[in-house]
Amino acid sequence: MLRTMISAANTMSQLQSKLDTVSNNIANSNTTGFKARSATFGELMYQQMNNDKQDTAPRQSAKGIRIGVGAQIAQTKLNTAIGSMSETKRNLDFALTKENQYFAVTSPQTGEQLLSRQGNFYLTPRNDGGTDLVNSDGYHVVDANGDAISFKENVSGITTSPDGQLQVSYTDGTTEAKELAVVQVDKPNLLEQDQDKYLRYSADIAREFPNAADVLHNITGAERGEIEVQSGMLEGSNVDLSKEMSELISTQRSYQFNARTITMADQMLGLINSVR
Repeated sequence: MLRTMISAANTMSQLQSKLDTVSNNIANSNTTGFKARSATFGELMYQQMNNDKQDTAPRQSAKGIRIGVGAQIAQTKLNTAIGSMSETKRNLDFALTKENQYFAVTSPQTGEQLLSRQGNFYLTPRNDGGTDLVNSDGYHVVDANGDAISFKENVSGITTSPDGQLQVSYTDGTTEAKELAVVQVDKPNLLEQDQDKYLRYSADIAREFPNAADVLHNITGAERGEIEVQSGMLEGSNVDLSKEMSELISTQRSYQFNARTITMADQMLGLINSVR
């Protein structure tokens, strides 16, 4: 009975983690550029018990019995499919129409580079009179060289080409060109998720894959022709609500069944203890 309770308890803790993943997907179903995650289960290690006193009957399976101890989340996979596009007609709204391409931003506090599909950018003034290009969280949008994109004061207009080049015009009649940094991620499931919005090449991943080019690379030079940026558009999340609700109900039922298993095992132990 104790083994039954342990197996059910092990599984329940993993089911709770899956519930958290599904709930997070549902909560971000309206978040711009959000990518859903799916959790798949695998069995925990079995315990081999060779307790056969006599085994004279022919058998094809191995001797003894194998007892499982529950299940665990084997993998949490990122769904990289492109979400639905919505037109905003705003010059600083951008959508990447190719899979596994990401905008690059840096945190003003740590300077760490993060990747995101969110393309709703804004202009924010600096104390020195200049203007920075930031996202909705105030993170600096960077250019193809990895530097924060900034403009002079009195910006009058911004146009964007499909390869991510910004053409900025000022009220004094001058113009300036900036290239949005776009990163091609070849192995998105290796990257660490940050705040449910960003991906990052963390120090832990760098220890396993010290060559960052094996995981991602900044699209520069002639390769920028592979970039597809649409201005005045935003990419929605790729969360399938009907699928997520089905997963939520199924996971809740599995959690309830395992909880019931613990209750039944406890009742059986009580019955055994009452026998004198």
